[in-house]
Amino acid sequence: MERERGGFWVGFVAVACHVLTAALARRREHHAHRVPARGGALLVLNHVSHLDPFYDALLVHGHGRVPHFMGKHGLWKIPVAGALLRACRQIPVYRGTADAGESLRAAHASLAGGEVVVIYPEGTITRDPDGWPGPSRTGAARLALAHDVPVIPVARWGTLDVYDHYRKRFRPLPRKTVVTVVGEPVDLSAHRGRTADADLLHEVTDLLMNRVTTLLAEVRGQEPPDGFPRSGPTGTSD
Repeated sequence: MERERGGFWVGFVAVACHVLTAALARRREHHAHRVPARGGALLVLNHVSHLDPFYDALLVHGHGRVPHFMGKHGLWKIPVAGALLRACRQIPVYRGTADAGESLRAAHASLAGGEVVVIYPEGTITRDPDGWPGPSRTGAARLALAHDVPVIPVARWGTLDVYDHYRKRFRPLPRKTVVTVVGEPVDLSAHRGRTADADLLHEVTDLLMNRVTTLLAEVRGQEPPDGFPRSGPTGTSD
């Protein structure tokens, strides 16, 4: 497999992620081959724990690609973390500021340049007490409609059992398993060519998050509660 070149710092972070994730939980991935080996792609994921990006990064990197995450711009202000994020060319998300549009411009440029963009449409870790996806923003829909690249739903489960931020629980023992399943690319042909108004953006957002929720239900072996998917305010997402 030919590996996309990410540079020294991408390799350094990948090694660190391998060490961290191996210490916290086992990894099990299904259909990881659906991550395209080349060309632009948009990966749309659920978000339950602050540990998610470490496992999601290894999913992409393990298939020879460099992940470009959309993340809250406040992370770039943390001395060491910010330096690594800049070195690895990750994408800061600015909300409620004059720079808000810059988030999607950078993501558009990444997709147009043949890179893999990873997005959490919920914009933050879900507040649903059972870990189901919460209301989602429409940034993923905007990106998906603007680029003729594979739009791939991905669900990951198990990180919440290790670290639950809202309940302040960190439980690496007994050792857990983080399971990730990669879905088939979503067919958006019926939605392309239409005016990207609020109705279309919410429609596509619901479609994408419905696919993610369906995968998550399969991983968990449970049915999601009524009312899914649930789109939220129009805007970007991390």
